[in-house]
Amino acid sequence: MTTPLCPRHSEARHPARRGAKSPMQTLGIKSPSSDGGAEDSGATRTGPGRALSPLLAGAATAIGGVGALLALVDASSVLRGPCALFFLLAAPALALAVALRGLDPFGRALCALAGSVVVTMLVAQGMLAVHRWSVRGGVLAVAALSVLLLLALLLRERISGKRTQGRRTLAKVV
Repeated sequence: MTTPLCPRHSEARHPARRGAKSPMQTLGIKSPSSDGGAEDSGATRTGPGRALSPLLAGAATAIGGVGALLALVDASSVLRGPCALFFLLAAPALALAVALRGLDPFGRALCALAGSVVVTMLVAQGMLAVHRWSVRGGVLAVAALSVLLLLALLLRERISGKRTQGRRTLAKVV
């Protein structure tokens, strides 16, 4: 049995034989338009959800600050545990989210949260390994590592002189 040299009927009518691109070749990365349309900038959004992001960032900062404060002063409050846990996860996650600016928002949030769990667990494991377990020490160590990471990123940005779209604030990054 030999195969026929001419293409089958379905292959003969295929658009690629006439030079057409396949659907996978037409996919591209969408770049923001340079006409300055309202849909490109988040600052000109209208509607009920436009002020939600700064409000949530402020609430998260307040909850994290209260959690750190309650853990440091060793208060006997029912909010101490949940708020301190929120601080232990949110502080490194914020620092890592700033470091991962190139990723899309979902990927950045997922990687930052996973990295935050890793940082917190490494601090806890280190304190257990040297037999110096302390809630205050853990909160201080996680806060110090988060601040050091943020400072290292700011220093790297300042040294390289690389500024993307002017000054960026932490609230705008998150």
